[in-house]
Amino acid sequence: MKTQYYTASSLDGFLATEDDSLDWLFPLGSLESSSYPGFIAEVGALAMGSATYEWMLRHAQEAMAETGAAWPYTQPCWVFSSRELPPMPGAQDAEIHFVQGDVRPVHAAMRAAAGDKNLWVVGGGDLAGQFHDAGLLDEIIVQIGSATLGQGKPLFPRRVLSPRLQLEAVRHGRAALSRAKELAPCLATCWQGCLPQK
Repeated sequence: MKTQYYTASSLDGFLATEDDSLDWLFPLGSLESSSYPGFIAEVGALAMGSATYEWMLRHAQEAMAETGAAWPYTQPCWVFSSRELPPMPGAQDAEIHFVQGDVRPVHAAMRAAAGDKNLWVVGGGDLAGQFHDAGLLDEIIVQIGSATLGQGKPLFPRRVLSPRLQLEAVRHGRAALSRAKELAPCLATCWQGCLPQK
């Protein structure tokens, strides 16, 4: 089981525009032609930040019209927010937990729910950074889109100089480059004594 931050980024390192729009991403290709179908099949639980959840709320009707479901996930999801958020319309059967604070106890609950499957930190970048800060992030997988935004929400707003990230694989697609990076084994070794055991 791995805790993975799987996301898309512009060439200049932004997830979304300053107003949290992902519209730049959709002209670049479909989810079905990306690594997403294989990735999501191995996911047992999700964590997402409030901006990601609110973007999904704003686009729930479009998702319902296109796919027949406002909420695309069958896995349990933990939404981190410091404020109260409305429930997802049309997702009464979805297992969505609203939480706040430290990611560590939520990570433990996610692990219990996921069984032997992976945990997906959907985003945003700061939430992924919180999992990293707690020593809980195992892998970063980034689809690099062939677009630049100039400014916006950063991919990973952390300075990670040591231990280094280790490049594991690079794959090329029509409109995106997929780069998988795994935190070096010494990271887990260094933090093993001060973090909950995996």
